[in-house]
Amino acid sequence: MTTPSKVETKTLILALHEAMNEELARDKRVFIVGEDVGRRGGVFRATTNLIDKYGAQRVVDSPLAELSIVAIGLGAAITDTLPICEIQFADFIFPAFNQLLSEVARFYYRSNGQWHVPMVVRAPYGGGIGGGLYHSQSIESFFAHIPGLKVVVPSTPEDAKGLLKAAVRDPNPVLYLEPKKGYRAIKGIVPEGDYITPIGPANISRTGSDLTVYAYGMMAHYARIAVERVAKQDGIDVELIDIRTLAPLDKETLIQSFKKTGKALVVYEDNKTMGFGAEIAAILAEEAFEYMDAPIMRLAAPDVPSVPFSHPLQEAFMINPDKIAAAIRELEAY
Repeated sequence: MTTPSKVETKTLILALHEAMNEELARDKRVFIVGEDVGRRGGVFRATTNLIDKYGAQRVVDSPLAELSIVAIGLGAAITDTLPICEIQFADFIFPAFNQLLSEVARFYYRSNGQWHVPMVVRAPYGGGIGGGLYHSQSIESFFAHIPGLKVVVPSTPEDAKGLLKAAVRDPNPVLYLEPKKGYRAIKGIVPEGDYITPIGPANISRTGSDLTVYAYGMMAHYARIAVERVAKQDGIDVELIDIRTLAPLDKETLIQSFKKTGKALVVYEDNKTMGFGAEIAAILAEEAFEYMDAPIMRLAAPDVPSVPFSHPLQEAFMINPDKIAAAIRELEAY
C-alpha cells in the first residue's frame, strides 16, 4: 500500500467512484454487477464511465432481480473473483435476504473455514430525498444481527473510499451501506493514493468531556454539525463517536467514551424500537452501568412503516441537526 501523497475536497459519491475505479485497476479479479451500473453509470452515477474503461465483462448490467445479483456474487466469490454487487436501493434487498443470511454469511462457517466469500454488497440507504416508502428505508438492524456478515456505514468521503477499498480486499462478505442523502451533500478531504480505512474500529470524530453522541452514516454527519453548534452556543463539550462499522462492533471505543463522559445519546435514522441504537444502549448499560450519570437516550425515527412521501411528514420523520442539538441540551441538563 502506497502512502497518500496529497488531499483534495470531494463528495461522498466521487470518493466511492474513485474507490471502485482504483480497485478495478488494481486487481483484474474485481468486477461490478448490478442494475444499470453499466451504460447508465448507476441510478446515482456511482459507476459512471467505468464500463468504458473496463468493459462489459467487468461492469455488468444485471436483470431487475436482486436475488440473482447476490447469487452471482456468491458464486463468483467462491471461484476466486472479487464481486462488488450493487443493490440499486437498500429497500430492494429483501428478495436476496435468504441468500445473504443462509448462504453468503454462513458459507465460511458451514465449510469449516474451507470457503471464503470475498464479496461486497453496496446499497444506498436512508431517507430525506423524497423517495417515499420504497426508496428510503434503513435496513442495517436486519443485517447487523447476522454473524458472518460485516456491515459498514461511512459518513465522510475519506472513510467512504477507504472502507470500500478495505471491503473489496476483505476475505469475508461485507454489506456496505451508503447514506444516499449525503452522496453530494457531504464533502470532505480525501487523501490521494492507495489507502484503506480498517473495517472494525470506530472513529472519535470529536473529543469532549460532557457527554457522548454515538452515530453513523448521515446521522454522524448531522451530529458533527449539532455538536459544534452546541459547543459554540451553549458551551457543551460533546464527544462524538462515528461508529462506521456496525459489525464487527468496536465495543471498546464505545464503552471507553461512556466511562469518560457518563452520558450517552445514541442517534440513528431507523425506527426507534429495536433499531441498531438499542444495541448500543444495551451494551453501555450492561458493561458500564456504574459510570452512568443520566439515562441513556436514543434519538431515532418514529415507529411508522417507513419514510412518508409527503415532504412535511418526511421532515417530521427524519432526524436533523436541530433535533440532535435539542436532545444534547436535554441530556446535558440532567
